[in-house]
Amino acid sequence: MADVAARVGVSRQLVSLVMSDRPGPSARTRQRVLRAAEEVGYRADRTARLLRRARSRQIGVLFTMEHPLDVHLVEAVYPAAAELDYGVVLSALLSTRGERESIDDLLGLRCEALILIGLSAAAPAHLATIAAQVPVVEIGQRTGGEGTDSVRTADADGARQAVDHLVGQGHRAIAHVDAGELPGAPERRRGYTDAMRAHGLGGHVEVIGGDYSEESGARAARALLTRDRPPTAVVASNDRCALGLVETLVRAGVRVPEDVAVVGYDDSRTARLSFLDLTSVRQDAGRMAGLAVACAAERLDEGRTTNRHVVLEPTLVVRGSTGPPRSDAD
Repeated sequence: MADVAARVGVSRQLVSLVMSDRPGPSARTRQRVLRAAEEVGYRADRTARLLRRARSRQIGVLFTMEHPLDVHLVEAVYPAAAELDYGVVLSALLSTRGERESIDDLLGLRCEALILIGLSAAAPAHLATIAAQVPVVEIGQRTGGEGTDSVRTADADGARQAVDHLVGQGHRAIAHVDAGELPGAPERRRGYTDAMRAHGLGGHVEVIGGDYSEESGARAARALLTRDRPPTAVVASNDRCALGLVETLVRAGVRVPEDVAVVGYDDSRTARLSFLDLTSVRQDAGRMAGLAVACAAERLDEGRTTNRHVVLEPTLVVRGSTGPPRSDAD
């Protein structure tokens, strides 16, 4: 800052006013100071500025780097936070970096609230401890931590919509590749099973174990390829799983959707790829992120103390990966 002041011939205090975007300096002086700062490569120390403020107005976001939906959510958090005059600090969950370490990093950076994306279901006790210090909002699930808020999609209803769509096209033998106990998976499995039974297809219920990865879809496809009469349709746990499933089936000469119809979940950018054209259950990432930020701001700025749990309705987006079964199929 002293270098910029000397270069322009003004006081250091005046440079501080310009860099903090505070009133006082004229427009011409601002331009000169900003030009000089650019020339000497000066950048304001955001950490020092935060330390001088009574409030940081920073929201910490914990996310994974595995799922496309997480990326959509992080992208949507930024404009939602900016609209309410909050900044965003990111902390990634990795195989070598657990939840506690990642959350502790965000708290150490003076984040006033936490938005947690893709948290494991085994953390409610720890969450209650954190929620006693700062507002905590979960996206994508509700683990039940005391004092936390959540924003999620009605996953059971999403799976039901997928089954209803396939049954409406004439399918009866419909399998589901699930994701075990990962967030949202038990609800999707329940929605699939309940919908099949509601259509009188309880005898065709088949849950194939998997997860939210392309490889789990590929494994399921390889298992189906060993059968004389595989199911005519599959509801995948998510779009990544559906991609692995479709890729493996097509490589083996199985046509999608003529031989096997496939439905994904999330309606991520993967589903919209022209060569995949995947029918998928849509989760509204923009709305979920906006509601999560609003939940945090309500606690911080309005003093809300009651818990808030928002459940959004999913919608099925129909594309080219589904169609009627072959006439010779059951």
